[in-house]
Formats: sequence, structure tokens, C-alpha cells
Amino acid sequence: MPRVHAEITSKINPRRRHRTCPRAVKRARHNQYRIKKPGEPASVRHAGPPTVRLYPIQPRAA
Repeated sequence: MPRVHAEITSKINPRRRHRTCPRAVKRARHNQYRIKKPGEPASVRHAGPPTVRLYPIQPRAA
């Protein structure tokens, strides 16, 4: 088992680009997604990873 674990952890995934791919379709059909404009890129690249903010829950007044 230790040998298998070492083999799995030795193959680390490569770094991923920071991008998002908004839902868009090339041709208009019967769906709710927007239509992609000519010359519009398929994905948007960002300068860095997204930031996650956690806000405390405010208790309700009784």
C-alpha cells in the first residue's frame, strides 16, 4: 500500500490557468443560454485565482 500511495502522489497535476467559460451557444436554438457573438473568445482569462470570502451569519432578532 505505501508503494501505491507514493506512486499516486508522485504524479502531481500541472498548474491550471485561471479562466472561466461562461455558458454560450454558437447557434440559437430553443434554450436559455445566450448566443456567442462573432469574435468573442470562448473563455475569459483572469490574473489570479478567485478569492473566497466567508461572512459571519448575523443572528435574527426574535
